Amino acid sequence: MSVFVIVYYAVLIVATCTAAYYGKRTALLLLFSLLAASFVFGLLGGESSLITIAVIAGLLFAAGGVSYSFREFLVQIMPPNAAKVLRYAPLTASFGILMILIYVITAVFAPVIAPFGESEVVGSPFGPPDDVMILGGDQLGRDMFSRIVYGARNTVGIALVTTTLAFLVGTVTGLIASTMGGWVDQILGRLADILVSIPQLIFALLLLTILGTGIVNLTLVIALLYSPLVFRLTRSVANNIVVMDYIEAARLRGESTWYLVVQEVLPNAAAPLAAEFGLRFCFVFLAISALSFLGLGIQPPTADWGSMVRENATLITFGEITPLIPAGAIALLTVSINFVVDWLLYISSGLKE
Repeated sequence: MSVFVIVYYAVLIVATCTAAYYGKRTALLLLFSLLAASFVFGLLGGESSLITIAVIAGLLFAAGGVSYSFREFLVQIMPPNAAKVLRYAPLTASFGILMILIYVITAVFAPVIAPFGESEVVGSPFGPPDDVMILGGDQLGRDMFSRIVYGARNTVGIALVTTTLAFLVGTVTGLIASTMGGWVDQILGRLADILVSIPQLIFALLLLTILGTGIVNLTLVIALLYSPLVFRLTRSVANNIVVMDYIEAARLRGESTWYLVVQEVLPNAAAPLAAEFGLRFCFVFLAISALSFLGLGIQPPTADWGSMVRENATLITFGEITPLIPAGAIALLTVSINFVVDWLLYISSGLKE
């Protein structure tokens, strides 16, 4: 038994006993679970498995520490009301906010962060990482790190515009359908049902094949496919609001439909719609990446994470993980947004009360 194994188990046992002695239930559960997993995987895989577990656990604890520090930083700089809410935010939410902030900064300052242009050839095809290209080169010899940085601007930016467009169409039509009712509600509802009944990926591939694969067409097609889903949620939420007494009182006062939508219904539906915006952004983001991977999304030479995975997939057969970095960037942003959305849903549900 090596020194590493002895020290590893000794640290875990001491930490678990300390958490149990001081009554730290969450820490005890985490440490004991880690100890049990280490014991099982250590027997099956030996010291190499313990090293892997130690690295993963270290990264998770480091992420938790950074998230805690970032949350306390926000508490100090935010206004009192926002600071009070953030003080009791889970570490997953603060981690998600931090990651989203990093993505936004990367997208906005991409030309400053990236050492080369997104289409600039600076080395040999599939060049190895070196002092010039820290992540190596792609199939044409372009710097992978620079293209990943520019991919944050292109992929996330286009997804945000597409989600906003889908939300504007779906929210406005959903509120109008719920507020006006009657034949307007029936027509809009049946149109939404028709669009929802068609498989989204197949429909997107068909439309992009017919219309072409430009960024404008991609944005409009994805927005068209996701706006009915936003419509149905908005209509469902608004239907529970338009039956309230204050809505009926506003109708009796002779208020217009626009007034009812903007002043009465929309403010009371804002919380679930905000959470839905985050979730819908994830779906749109993944859809654009999937279409780019299939060759019908964002077209070369524009950097895009989905197409970067497809273009450099050959490297995986040689044991290189470089193509997995843009895939990991997609997954990390999706998980981070879901962390924040879960927290927002928890706040808006009133369960904290």
